[in-house]
Amino acid sequence: MDATINDDTPALAVARPISGDGGALGKTGFAWALFEWARNPYYILVVIYIFAPYFARDIIGADLLASGALDGLDPETARNTANAQGQATIASVTKWAGLIAALTAPFLGAALDRGGRLKIVLALPVTAIVICSALLWYAMPGGKGLSTPAIMALLVIAYVSFTYSEVTHNSMLSVAGTPDRLAMISGLGLGLGNLAATLIFIAIAVLFVLPATISWPFPVPQFGIDLDKFEHARLVGPICAVWLAVFSIPFFLNARDPGVAGASWRTAMVEGVRSVRQTVREASKYRELMKFLLARMFYADAMAALLALGAVYVALFLGWGFLEMLCYAIFASACAFGGGIFGGWLEDRIGVKRALAVEILAMVVTGLFQLSITRDSLFLGLIDNFQVWDGLVFKTLSDLTYLGLISVVAVTATASIASSRTMLVALAPPGRSGEFFGLFAIAGTITVWMGPLLVQYFTLWFTSQRVGMASISLLFVIGLTVLLTVSMPARGAAKG
Repeated sequence: MDATINDDTPALAVARPISGDGGALGKTGFAWALFEWARNPYYILVVIYIFAPYFARDIIGADLLASGALDGLDPETARNTANAQGQATIASVTKWAGLIAALTAPFLGAALDRGGRLKIVLALPVTAIVICSALLWYAMPGGKGLSTPAIMALLVIAYVSFTYSEVTHNSMLSVAGTPDRLAMISGLGLGLGNLAATLIFIAIAVLFVLPATISWPFPVPQFGIDLDKFEHARLVGPICAVWLAVFSIPFFLNARDPGVAGASWRTAMVEGVRSVRQTVREASKYRELMKFLLARMFYADAMAALLALGAVYVALFLGWGFLEMLCYAIFASACAFGGGIFGGWLEDRIGVKRALAVEILAMVVTGLFQLSITRDSLFLGLIDNFQVWDGLVFKTLSDLTYLGLISVVAVTATASIASSRTMLVALAPPGRSGEFFGLFAIAGTITVWMGPLLVQYFTLWFTSQRVGMASISLLFVIGLTVLLTVSMPARGAAKG
């Protein structure tokens, strides 16, 4: 069954489809999901786990130490100062990229609802990500290769392009399959994206890190990669570039495009700007959708802070090194693959709103359990820590317990992303999902500073990093409270 919507504006000369056929394994549904297999490794490897920490620590921090500017400080203070500068630089990249995306994404989304073929538009940010990602190979310490401002510019361009690709791709979800199958299609996409990242992580570990650490399964790192020159960290850029370029091809060949061939993009942009302005002025007409976007603004920021700062917590309190962190990334990404599938399954069972509430609550409870673990004890001292085995990594009960809790966070965080997208599709007016996915993107980036700010001040007020991390729960609770007030329409309220 193929629903369409007519519009009298000049940008639309013919009817636009607002729903599709088939499910997650159908031709169009699977093609839509496969795009995240192609694109998401960039965000997971470059933005979160490998390149960003390398840039902050081994370029910004190391170059500051080598410059002599911190020679008057004791070694520990100098190292902390250098690391802080590295984190500030990454925060600056995120800030500027988020600001640019927040000011432009809604207008792009509104234009997508009115313009021509969307695949052509999507090809532009995809190309930008590929180019910027490939050039990260030349990001070297010691002033070699690209300059720091050039690296920051590449990261900003890629970050904004990633957001544009997300808005465009999400605006095509409504026609990827039948309305009752969109949850599974969305979940499959996130699952595939994390599975792809997991495979790349494993390849990096097997080909480069393990040979350099324990001379297994190869006596030396393969392909001449030199870990002393951080080539394993720099290589993730070109790897993600090639991965995106190759695996996005099936999407462009098989995914359904809701755009109208020949529609004027200039007219679409003008009308899109007008529509966004009108939507903001008439927000009361979209009361439930706006409440959902407000809820997402809080819980998405809390989730981002939990995932990012959680890595800092384990490195500090549990003393995990590079190999442990790499294994952590592999394990979390593998679990997140299941999270995408779980999210779609849970939505089918209890409805999207209830599923999202369960996922948020699970993140809060699990996060609090994580904060009860240290190198000495578990659950606020109720159980003493001890060595479980004499393996290469994760030797103690604290390590293994924390790792187990990471699986819950990875599953529920990924599931919540899938559920959020499905809920947006259910709440958005037919034929206008692009515009509201633009606002959806803003809700996930405009307050990205709130989580780190809470952690900073609560840590200082209580002189406790545990209390600082626990403050993230406040954002989760606010988001969950607002979410529970959202009334779902009949078309999106099945099973609750």
